[in-house]
Amino acid sequence: QVQLVESGGGLVQTGGSLRLSCAASGRTVSTYALGWFRQAPGKEREFVAAIMWSGGSTYYADSVKGRFTISRDNAKNTMYLQMNNLKAEDMAVYYCAATGARPRHRPLWYINYAEYDSWGQGTQVTVSS
Repeated sequence: QVQLVESGGGLVQTGGSLRLSCAASGRTVSTYALGWFRQAPGKEREFVAAIMWSGGSTYYADSVKGRFTISRDNAKNTMYLQMNNLKAEDMAVYYCAATGARPRHRPLWYINYAEYDSWGQGTQVTVSS
């Protein structure tokens, strides 16, 4: 089991930036991919970005492409989400998630929150106009 702890959320004005961090501990050697998801009040949890732990391939939701950057520091067992040009619609609780390696038969499996085994507690991002 992998334990995840997010940090870096807060209040920012429209157009501002924040960097979220996700520190992993426990059985991190089994981690295959990490992802960021977000959930706004009254809405379903949605995919934001994902990164493959070893190869570093990255994937983004269309709504954040070009504004958000996901990265990881393997030595620190930490994943980051740099968020620039924040908009009101980005306001949500952001969660990081981890999953191990196993057969995946569907393309774009990483956008499905059910594919992830471990979750952080979430960090609030508030965007004010």
